[in-house]
Amino acid sequence: MSVVFDKPVSEKSRKLAAGYMKVGIFGLGYVGTTSACCIASQGNSVLGFDINPEKVAQINSAIPPVREPGLDDLLKQARAESRIEATVSVDARINDLDVILVCVGTPSTADGSHDMSAIVHVTSQIAAAIDAKRKRKTPLTIAYRSTFRPGSMDKLVAPVFRATLGDDFARKVELVYNPEFLREASAIDDYFNPPKIVIGTADAKPSVNMEKLHAGIAAPVFHTGYREAEITKFVDNTWHAVKVAYANEIGRICQKLGISASKVHEIFVSDRKLNISPAYTRPGGAFGGSCLPKDVRALQHMSTDIGANTHLIDTLLRSNESHKLFQYEEATQGLAAGARVLLVGLAFKAETDDLRESPNLDIARRLLDAGYKLDIYDPGLDPARLVGCNLGYAYSYLPSLDALLIDKRAAESRTYDLVIATNATFKGLNVSASRTIDIGAIK
Repeated sequence: MSVVFDKPVSEKSRKLAAGYMKVGIFGLGYVGTTSACCIASQGNSVLGFDINPEKVAQINSAIPPVREPGLDDLLKQARAESRIEATVSVDARINDLDVILVCVGTPSTADGSHDMSAIVHVTSQIAAAIDAKRKRKTPLTIAYRSTFRPGSMDKLVAPVFRATLGDDFARKVELVYNPEFLREASAIDDYFNPPKIVIGTADAKPSVNMEKLHAGIAAPVFHTGYREAEITKFVDNTWHAVKVAYANEIGRICQKLGISASKVHEIFVSDRKLNISPAYTRPGGAFGGSCLPKDVRALQHMSTDIGANTHLIDTLLRSNESHKLFQYEEATQGLAAGARVLLVGLAFKAETDDLRESPNLDIARRLLDAGYKLDIYDPGLDPARLVGCNLGYAYSYLPSLDALLIDKRAAESRTYDLVIATNATFKGLNVSASRTIDIGAIK
């Protein structure tokens, strides 16, 4: 089944999109799949590329390869209207596209820097597939949304296109850096209601195609050079990590002193003049997920590389690890050896299946290492649907994951010595337990 690029657009879709576009997306993970479905819902046609044939098959069967609220309906609608197709083949079809979004992963390497191998591979594939002799009214816009070190567009991406297409490659392709601000479990709303839109170009001027792609989305727009755009996610995510780590340190102090952390938080966030917004400042769970830890590591690596001596930033991950241990010790205090424990919520966030650097995996591993009889309830997780880095990370931490996961009926039919709730997954679950602790709540 091929994407129908000239299918009539409904009146509703015309109101959503300023103009019909043909969009290619490389990397069908959380960011890529969400972006593809949102863009298609505006009446555009989307051609997705991924090296994983399982993800491609799922997209073409209208099954999202990732779990995200609302994504199933968007994908089913897009497939029914022939507005999304996925493929593993990078071929001449990219020459019919208006915009390509690169959303491949850039995971942490051993030294904390980003692994750029996927960026290089995809960039080389795109450059090789471009018909240099073809005349276009405007260059093919290729926008990178993957997080990587400032200078990568100039020193890594552009040279690949120059080597393949020649010194005048800018006449054939327009290179853009466009960071995304999607949070898991609210990614669709975040796509249409972002905190800001950042467009980085070679001359810091607006991109016609990127303006068209974002038409109808109300948010502050910043046109800047590549490097200012590239560092945006590092600044944002490291600040979020600072807020989470700081709030949890204050929470630990309050708990040890018998102070109500919830009241302290209420007072703190009420000050909108000198303090900051409530986001990420409520004492609770440790930070995790696919973005904050790896971006903090990458910024630490950059800081060390340039001799910036960022001591506060260097302590963030250690503080976060301390909080994971603190929460585990608080939850298991006084718990008898061999006790039966139910962990409710293993994924980083409720209603998702992202296990990458989820602090709940650390808790599960510690419980097993201590000899407790562990069950895990997380209705958003289906081991058979885990793919890529998510799959590898999950089983490297919990090789027995399949045996540990139970359904709601089993969870509610057993009696536990301890139930540990990590997120909103606990809502609506009726469990019999001697003690229940919500590690995501504040007191």
